Amino acid sequence: MTIETTTTGVLALILIMTLVTLATRFGGVFIMSYVRISPRIESFINTMASSVLIAIIVPMAFAGDAGALAALSVTAVAMLVLKKPLPAIAAGIFAAALVRYLGFAAS
Repeated sequence: MTIETTTTGVLALILIMTLVTLATRFGGVFIMSYVRISPRIESFINTMASSVLIAIIVPMAFAGDAGALAALSVTAVAMLVLKKPLPAIAAGIFAAALVRYLGFAAS
């Protein structure tokens, strides 16, 4: 199946992706409404959230430029020191911007 990259085709793709996203989000909530949240299931859900975060961060640590590595390092240190995620993330973003602005990001 192919869809032309005309305006109508692009809008159709956006509509299809929207419907799939809504179906998975609402479907997950609907299915979980029938599941009793035991401590074991709660632990699984918390672990999955951490796993997804790690799956996003690790490739960036290995394949990222100097800006990405600065952001990861500064965010990690700030999180350990401040114990607050929002300032730590802001510090990481600032570090990445500074490294890239100064031209150290070239790989």
